[in-house]
Amino acid sequence: MTRNILKWALRIIAAVILLQTLYFKFTGAPESVYIFTTMGIEPWGRIGSGVVELLASMLLLIPRTTWLGAALALGTIMGAIASHLFVLGIEVQGDGGQLFMLAVLVAVCSALLLWMEKTAVINFIKTKKL
Repeated sequence: MTRNILKWALRIIAAVILLQTLYFKFTGAPESVYIFTTMGIEPWGRIGSGVVELLASMLLLIPRTTWLGAALALGTIMGAIASHLFVLGIEVQGDGGQLFMLAVLVAVCSALLLWMEKTAVINFIKTKKL
């Protein structure tokens, strides 16, 4: 029971963080445009990453596909973390490092979910079926 509650908490935390950033990405908020312009991938990087994060969020919340959502979220968010570390900096436009900390939190939640769902990942690899 406790493990199930933890898994749901991790799913919800990661999905909510990913979903709340979609508003900024899809509406072309100045902060989001600044980030992707600085990285040289505006607007397609902003919109594309938003679509991937939306898909990852949906997959995270479906118990059968949690592992797939976690893998997609972790891969995407590692790109965001690398962007902060090598291009943007930890703090972006005076946010006090909030975006970076949220990215790290999504990465931790996703990694824990992948570890907790390792049997599903192994079964998929063996059978190539969801």
